[in-house]
Amino acid sequence: MLKIDRKEEQGVSRRQVLVGTSVFAAGAALGSLGGMIRPAHASEPAMKKWPWPYRKLDPARTAEIAYNEWYRVFCGAAVINAVFSQLKETVGEPYASFPADAFVFLEGGQLGWGTICGSAAGANIVANLIIGPRITGATEGHEIGADVMQWYSETELPTYTPKKPKITATLPTTISDSPLCHISVGRWMKAANKPLKSKERKDRCARVAASTAYHLVELLNRWKDGDYEASSDFSCAKENGITGQYNCMDCHGDNVPQPPMPKA
Repeated sequence: MLKIDRKEEQGVSRRQVLVGTSVFAAGAALGSLGGMIRPAHASEPAMKKWPWPYRKLDPARTAEIAYNEWYRVFCGAAVINAVFSQLKETVGEPYASFPADAFVFLEGGQLGWGTICGSAAGANIVANLIIGPRITGATEGHEIGADVMQWYSETELPTYTPKKPKITATLPTTISDSPLCHISVGRWMKAANKPLKSKERKDRCARVAASTAYHLVELLNRWKDGDYEASSDFSCAKENGITGQYNCMDCHGDNVPQPPMPKA
C-alpha cells in the first residue's frame, strides 16, 4: 500500500484549499468584470457586445496622459489608461470597471523580459477591446494593432514631446526596426550613450508610450469616422512558414529557425 507522508497529506489539503479559494476568487472576479462588456440583447447575436462605445479623443491630450502615467504604471498600462481613463469620464461602462493597472506587467517587454514593447501591446489591447476581436467578424481592431506594430518598428521614436517634460535635454530618436523592447531600448541606449537605469532612458520610454498612444487614437478616430484603412503588410508567417517579428536578423543572424514548408 502506498504510504502518504503526513506532511505531504497536509500539503495536499493546503493545495486543495488554495485551489478552492482560487476558484472562488476567479468566480468573484468574473462576476465583477461582467459589467465590463455590454451585454447583448436577447434578440441580438453575441457579437453585438462589440464594439464598445467610443467617443473620439484628442491625440495630444491622450499622449500627455500616457507620458505621465508611464511614471506610475509604465508603458503598457500607461497606454491603456491614457485611453480608458478618458472614456471612463465621457462614456462610463465598460471602461469604469476595467482594471487597467493590472497590465503593469507589460513593463520592460513583459516583466523585464524584453519581448514585445509594452506600448505596442497596450495599443493592441485597447484596439481589440474597443472594436472587438476578429473572431466576432470585426477585423479593424486586429488591423489597427498590426498597424501600430509596423509603425512602431519603422518610425523614429519618440515622436511626441511632452508639454511638461521631466527631462529638458534633447533626447535622440531612433528607428528600432523591431517591435521588441530589448532591441528598441538597446538601440536607443547605444545612440544616446545612456544606461538602462538613466533618467534619460526612462523619459525616452515614457515618450515612446506617449507617441504610441497618440498614434493609436489617430487610428481609432479614423475608425470612428469610417475612414480607417489597414496599412500593415507584415506577413512573416505566410512567407516563411513560421511566426516571427519585424526583423529576425538582428538577433538570430544565420540561426533563424527553418521550419518545414508546406508542399506546393
